[in-house]
Amino acid sequence: MLKLLAFVLPLGLDSFAVAAAIGAVQVTTAAQRLRISLLFVIFEGGMPLIGLGLGSALARGIGRAADYLAAAAVIGVGAWMLLAGDRDEDDKASRFTSSHGLALVALGVSISLDELAIGFTIGLADVPVAAVIVAIALQAFLAAQLGLAIGAKIGERWRERAERAAGIALILLGAYLLTEQFVT
Repeated sequence: MLKLLAFVLPLGLDSFAVAAAIGAVQVTTAAQRLRISLLFVIFEGGMPLIGLGLGSALARGIGRAADYLAAAAVIGVGAWMLLAGDRDEDDKASRFTSSHGLALVALGVSISLDELAIGFTIGLADVPVAAVIVAIALQAFLAAQLGLAIGAKIGERWRERAERAAGIALILLGAYLLTEQFVT
């Protein structure tokens, strides 16, 4: 259960930060909040499945090195979240509420790249895949609803802190996965 939380909680912080930026850019109606939250569920619940498929195929091809690559991928995403900050988050936020079609798909993919990396690792980390996917989708919905509702009320500094906390948590998860390889 603890390992499941280690995979899901950092993603919840990131989802919250993105949704709060969207909520801060434009006051949304209940229908808009529901639409955006469902988009979060689709992208953030679906990307781990794509990552799982890619990771499984790669793991078969490179064997034991896949475990190290998976840990490095999670550390890399965490570092990217720390270093990139939210430079274009406000721009994404304003486009997310009004985009349709391929533009919306591109934005959805851009907010769920960390879930892709998590999907890459869940098959290698001895956690129940279905439970992780359901937990990620549930946290995406709840974090999006909360972020959209209070995004305008909290400051940019708090959104940035949530994003940084998610990055640190992913780096720690990657370090744990790497350490686990040396112990076993």
